[in-house]
Amino acid sequence: MEDSAIKKIVEKELEKNNGILYLKACWIARTFIPPGKRLGLKEEEYDMGKRGYITERWIGSETEADNPSGPDDEGLSYIDIEGENITLKDAVRALGGTIMGEKYAGIHRSLGRLTKIYDYETRIHYHLHLRQKDADLVGKVAKEEAYYFLEDVDMGKHPETFFGVHPYIVEQNLQYDLLLPYLVDWNSNQILKHSRAYLNVAGEGFHIPSGILHAPGTALTLEIQEPSDNFAMLQAVIEEGHITPKDLLFKDIRKEDREKHGEKIVLDMVDWPLNGDPYFYENRHMAPVLIEETKQENGHEEWIYYNTTKFSGKKVTVKPHGTFKSKDNGVYNVLVWKGSGEIDGHEVESKNFQLDEVLVTHEKATQEILIENTGSSDLVLFKFFGPDINTDIPYISVKK
Repeated sequence: MEDSAIKKIVEKELEKNNGILYLKACWIARTFIPPGKRLGLKEEEYDMGKRGYITERWIGSETEADNPSGPDDEGLSYIDIEGENITLKDAVRALGGTIMGEKYAGIHRSLGRLTKIYDYETRIHYHLHLRQKDADLVGKVAKEEAYYFLEDVDMGKHPETFFGVHPYIVEQNLQYDLLLPYLVDWNSNQILKHSRAYLNVAGEGFHIPSGILHAPGTALTLEIQEPSDNFAMLQAVIEEGHITPKDLLFKDIRKEDREKHGEKIVLDMVDWPLNGDPYFYENRHMAPVLIEETKQENGHEEWIYYNTTKFSGKKVTVKPHGTFKSKDNGVYNVLVWKGSGEIDGHEVESKNFQLDEVLVTHEKATQEILIENTGSSDLVLFKFFGPDINTDIPYISVKK
């Protein structure tokens, strides 16, 4: 469909909804880790045959999933307009100024972030995401990210995440001596011996720049990141008797670099000072920060993603039958996690995949809008923002 036609259809929908768009749920299948089955689908809906199992839900996504099989549009969010089939990515291309604000769209070509819920039965492989200097070599974007461990749901059987390496390894420059043999042999999970694990605590999270080794635990995790699907896996075994394809170690590495340097090229991509930080927990752990300026009688906001201007996010809680007046700096996506209510008069409801995800365009977001809880329990929703929208965010006080 041409941009002019997309523009006409979406403008009509925005006029009808007064600056708000409903989005369809976007499901992602993976083959390399079994599903946790906590995303709210029916039991039979998780199995996608040769494509694996539904293990992730992407929210407000303009990013294609980098999977070996599956539809070309896997990973792209669709706007919920009756009788139409328009992706959010195409809508932003056609109406960037309307959706993101003219000034912002003059600098940013897209919403510039990806939010997802990932849901795995076992711990994810020890892996890293490329820093921009390495991502440039394969035409991709770096992948800085942050986690929030969702509340009121089972934490799974391994609710702890491994990050980085023991500090002495970097201090004594032993990283290649100790870690490279695991990549060459590719037959165990023993590389985790050289990392440190931290408990996944519901209602808390971590900020993880690209280049950091990590093996996420089984907590149902709400993640925001730069819009990219790149990685290098450094752990050969997740489940006993099952060897992960070694191609995933080299997934985003040029063929000529793999042939010239072998497994060592992956370790060259690691940000070793950050991985060996003796105060890694203190410098990366994020607990919610109450936003005093917007606190109201029946509701409040908290920063849950901060410490960077590449993305940011808030948690909003509104008491039963209460209201909360919301005003922000720019366009954002919403996921309704708990309860039911209205956003600017538009019905929303958690666990209802037709009503739990919306996009609030720039003009609407920068006005005062009313969030109303129409239910008998707390209404909890999350707001997700792209780069440079919020500059008044908290920063972690770095320890050295």
